Parts: sequence; C-alpha cells; structure tokens
Amino acid sequence: MGNNAGLYALTDEHEAIREAVREIAEREIAPFAAEVDADSRYPVEAQKALTAAGFHATHVPEAYGGEGADAIATCIVIEEVARVDVSASLIPAVNKLGSVPVILSASEDLKQRVLPSIAAGEAMISYGLSEREAGSDAASMRTRARLEGDSWVLNGTKAWITNASVSEWFTVMAVTDPEKGANGISAFVVHRDDPGFAVGPKEKKMGIKGSPTCELYFTDCTIPADRIVGEPGTGFKTALRTLDFTRPTIGAQAVGVAQGALDAAVAYTKDRRQFGSAVADFQGVQFMLADMDMKIQAARHLVYVAAAAGEQGSPDVTRVSAAAKAFASDTAMQVTTDAVQLFGGAGYTQDFPVERMMRDAKITQIYEGTNQVQRLVIARSLLR
Repeated sequence: MGNNAGLYALTDEHEAIREAVREIAEREIAPFAAEVDADSRYPVEAQKALTAAGFHATHVPEAYGGEGADAIATCIVIEEVARVDVSASLIPAVNKLGSVPVILSASEDLKQRVLPSIAAGEAMISYGLSEREAGSDAASMRTRARLEGDSWVLNGTKAWITNASVSEWFTVMAVTDPEKGANGISAFVVHRDDPGFAVGPKEKKMGIKGSPTCELYFTDCTIPADRIVGEPGTGFKTALRTLDFTRPTIGAQAVGVAQGALDAAVAYTKDRRQFGSAVADFQGVQFMLADMDMKIQAARHLVYVAAAAGEQGSPDVTRVSAAAKAFASDTAMQVTTDAVQLFGGAGYTQDFPVERMMRDAKITQIYEGTNQVQRLVIARSLLR
C-alpha cells in the first residue's frame, strides 16, 4: 500500500459539500424514502432537490456546463444521499456511469451534444451493458450493430438497466464484429426518441424500488453514424475503463447505507430499555456497534482512495476500485443485517428504515460487477 500513501486528503470544500448534501438529504429526500419504497415510485422530490442544488451530476467537466467536481466529491454526494435513500443516490451514480464512457472516449462533437443536457439536469443518462445471458460474462452479449450508409442499426435486448424509464440518453454496448469477441464490441449513444428503441416494463425488485430497472429493446433501432463512442471495436475496453471510475460510487452508496443503518441503531439502542436499562448499556450490543463503526470507517477510506486513484491515473486503479466496491458492499450487507438485529422485532417491520436499508444494501454486492467478479479482478491484478 506504500504507493497509495498520501493519495487523498479531504479538503474544506469536501466537508462543505458533505454538509450541504446532508442537509438536503435530511430535509428533501429522507421524508419520502419509506413511501418511495412502499409504492415503488421514482423519487421525484430527490431529483428536484439534487438538480436545484447542482448535485445530480457533479462529475461533468466545466467545459460542458458541469461542476467539474473531483471523484471524491462525487462519492461524498452519493454517500450522503444513500445514507437516507439508496434509490435516490442512483440519480448521481447512474448519471456518472452512463456518461463516463462519453467523457472518456467520445468525439468532441458527441460530448457537446450529450453532456450539457446532463449537466443542466434536463436529461439523465443510463448505461446498457448487461443482458439476460450476458451478466458477469458481458463479452458474450448478443446485441448487434451494423453500419448501413450513414447510420448504425441496432438489434437486441439489454437487461437490468438502472433508471431506464427516466433517462433520455443511453450508452449502449453492441457487437459490431462477431469474429473478434471482446474486441468486436462497440459503444453507442442512443436517445429515447430514436426509431426502433423501446424501454420495457419495470422489474419487481427486492430493494432500490424507487429506481426503475427495465429492459431496453432495439428493433432495427437506427441512429446517426456519428453516435458511436470512439472507434469501432473499442467499446468493451471503454466499458472496463468506465468501471474503474464508477465502482467507487457503488462503494460510496454502500458506505452511505451502512452509515444510515448505524446511526439508526445507535439512536434506537440508546432509547430502547430492556431488563431495566438501555439496550446500548449491554456490552454485547456495544461490541456490535463498535464493529459496525470500524468496518464503515475502513470502507469509507478505501472508497476515497479508489476515487483518488482514478483521478490521478494511478496504475493500481482497477485493483483498488474493485477492492473498494467489494469491501464496502460486503460491509453494507453486514452492517444493515446487524442493524436489523439490534432493533429486534421492530427492525423486521416497516416502522423503521433498517429493513429497507438491508434490502437496498444487497444490490451493492451484485451490480457493477458481482463481488465474486471483483475478487477475480483483484486476484488477477495480484498474480499478473
């Protein structure tokens, strides 16, 4: 870890961002979180509040009308929103996921066409990589794109696309040269109004119910030829590079929901009395709370180190991003499960937020690369 020494330090600006986002989250997002979950509805209040404050896509560079915030600042925004509602934290997180391929690899013209609308909060962008038969093995995707004159024509289906029904733009991976495997995959930007494009119905999910997850259907979907992101055949490389920059944001979600669960558990155990004293007075409970806090602190630092590694072009960015995502999400699952335990019977009811947090935390171990895939990535990096 020596080469990561002094990799990041939180600035006064970072602390100010945390304060501002926490205030917005407590006031404008938290009051609706239970209802958003119960009704499986999109958190419009959160979108309005985050957009009004410029926290919906802080990562977009200033050249395209964005805030140009660094990666740690973006993680802080996502973390503080996830502390009260993971579904709402997917607004800034998915805007980053969908747009990083464009920022990394698109032509200047395509950047100018897509990024300003995201920076302004007029549009959101989703990311289309996974398919039903190509999840962890994303390179085996079946969606195809062929060049016809001055258009690309896409055919296929994408699955589990986060925020699909509320996004205007989609970064989509498709096979342009089936002979070449991963090197025959290209990236494209599709608009919801493009002919032959449709968004499927919402999935019924265990958690993050406020974030609509849908399939994308391409039926001779025709887009202008200049909507390809980078050169043909570079799409999969772009997808993998994107994850180096976005896996820390999933780590940030995980840290946020874990922190929210710990805060709730501390308040509840101090308040709840059994055997003539506060539950928090029992050493067994205190040790659980201490373990929860230690793991959250470790996860938070690892997430910020990973964010900084991406920012600084560190050679170990892939490994540390995978580690941050896997460690933070495993921590979130453990901490939210313990929080439910500390609430006892009440924790299993919807009267308190910890059962929702436990359900929401689960997805962080699965999306943007399952934690099994993260461990493969880390091991390969070590053994190379």
